[in-house]
Amino acid sequence: MSISDRLADLGITLPQAMAPVANYVPVSITGNLVTVSGQLPAMEGKVAVTGKLGATVALEEGQHAARLCLINVLAQLQAALPGGLDSITKVVRLGGFISCTPDFTQHAVVMNGASDLAVTVFGEAGRHARSTVGVASLPLDAAVEVEGLFYIG
Repeated sequence: MSISDRLADLGITLPQAMAPVANYVPVSITGNLVTVSGQLPAMEGKVAVTGKLGATVALEEGQHAARLCLINVLAQLQAALPGGLDSITKVVRLGGFISCTPDFTQHAVVMNGASDLAVTVFGEAGRHARSTVGVASLPLDAAVEVEGLFYIG
């Protein structure tokens, strides 16, 4: 089953890849490695989940935000790769940044919103290494940001 078919089965339509908000490229390809810059939980061009985990954002909202971030990572990949998402043979690594209060400790649970979707979409090839950290703030007051490293070929 193609990645597009899996996304369709999940009811996910990839949005148009968002333009960078600063001086960087959204995707960098070096050999068989593809790095996607951090993506925010945006829908229809604006951040859909703002605030801090442990304060104004509930755990489930954070997981939803991480899932949205990964959908935007996938949109960047779809736009950048000539073969689209089907050219990805391995999700190597995801990195998650969780905007949170100092006492919040469930970063990994939030990031599972992205990781679970990666495994659902890519199957075993979606199992990846991961780092997840809490931060004081993120661009545009986003609750979560997710970046990724992928193998193609």
